[in-house]
Amino acid sequence: MHAENSSGLGTDEVRRRHIIVKAVLVGLVAGLIGSAFRLSLEGIEALRIEVVHNFSGWISLPVALALGAVGGGLGVWLVRRFAPHATGSGIPNLQSVLRREAEPEWKRLLPVKFLAGVAGIGGGLALGREGPTVQMGAASGFMVSEWFKVKAGEGERRALMSAGAGAGLAAAFNAPLSGLIFVLEELHGAFTPVMFVAAFLASVTADVVSRLLIGESPVFHFVGLTAPGVASLPWAAVLGVAMGALGVMFNRGLLATIGLRERLLRWPAFAVGAAAGVFVGFVGWTVPGLAGSGGELVQLALSGSIAVGLLPLFLLARFSLTLVSYSSGAAGGIFAPLLVLGALGGLWFGVGVHHFMDGPVAISPQVFCVLGMGALFTAIVRAPLTGIILMIELTGTYGFMLPLLVSCLGAYGVAEAMGNTPIYEALRQRSIHSVELAKAKAAERKAAREGTSHAGS
Repeated sequence: MHAENSSGLGTDEVRRRHIIVKAVLVGLVAGLIGSAFRLSLEGIEALRIEVVHNFSGWISLPVALALGAVGGGLGVWLVRRFAPHATGSGIPNLQSVLRREAEPEWKRLLPVKFLAGVAGIGGGLALGREGPTVQMGAASGFMVSEWFKVKAGEGERRALMSAGAGAGLAAAFNAPLSGLIFVLEELHGAFTPVMFVAAFLASVTADVVSRLLIGESPVFHFVGLTAPGVASLPWAAVLGVAMGALGVMFNRGLLATIGLRERLLRWPAFAVGAAAGVFVGFVGWTVPGLAGSGGELVQLALSGSIAVGLLPLFLLARFSLTLVSYSSGAAGGIFAPLLVLGALGGLWFGVGVHHFMDGPVAISPQVFCVLGMGALFTAIVRAPLTGIILMIELTGTYGFMLPLLVSCLGAYGVAEAMGNTPIYEALRQRSIHSVELAKAKAAERKAAREGTSHAGS
């Protein structure tokens, strides 16, 4: 039997009964923060679109560019100035914290991540709220652990942070099971009773809070979408292979874009964010709906309301916008952008399948939007269970399970065969390398100064 300390912890692992109240509290806090963030983003994005639409013709272009520049610039500046660990989705930083490679922090992270995310995504950057909500949820878990004076270095603090991360994802998508599976599959890659209990309670609590404050409607609305049958499985496999290749392209393109920006654009933080905002603002002005998180674009794809001829253009545009937006260092995630890419690519593929199978056995093209989102998520993040459960919770249809399994398996196999590192792991490794490189350069400069000093004496 494990020895216990004053907070009710075992030396190796926390006993489940000691974490129940704390996990529920973490879910409550993460649900409130996630809901507030979601409502704030919806409000600021709607305001940006309304302001641009209030101007007619070419006059609206400088307005769109200015809003993008201010939003992007402010978002990147806040991150670099006050909380560099709040950059991007924050999930790689969270993984480093859970592996004890970085120190947890919440007092600056929460306000900076919230405000920077609202500024950048609200200004039109093609980023999502889900990653930031996960990181803020984890920060709320650390905050609650400090309230209860949980000792560092023991299992309970990490369990509460992980539970908060799952709660953040649950609040973002109204998907509590996805939050739970994300914690077990992506953050830890292992199942322990304590982690399961904490993540489950926090995710369910956050989902209840989100539904009470925002509503019980799913994030995406599927009207008249019939689950595909066994006839769809070969096509699901082909789509999975295609999405696997696209996912590898996305991962490599994102890392290359970040590296290119760091080498070529050594500008002040505001200038980097403003440049990204101007680019995104111009594209969004040219084709309304392409900028921002992209939720409306997914909804249009699911309803089949996008012209077939525009799908390749939209797919390429969103691919480019996401790379530029994320590489700027703004606070925003890739969950929503990759779902947009999966929906657009899936619909494009589905239109071709529909024409090929025209007749009584034809499959609705919108079905492949769902399969495309799940497969691309799997290829990029390499978390197939999370992708499958997330799509089922978003559709509310268990009938998608079998084709999702096939498409996600195909995407996973392609990404593994191509030797591609999952995006969050790649970003984590990159961050560690950057820190080590910065320390080495600082040591070299210090040694050079000391050498000069000795020579002078």
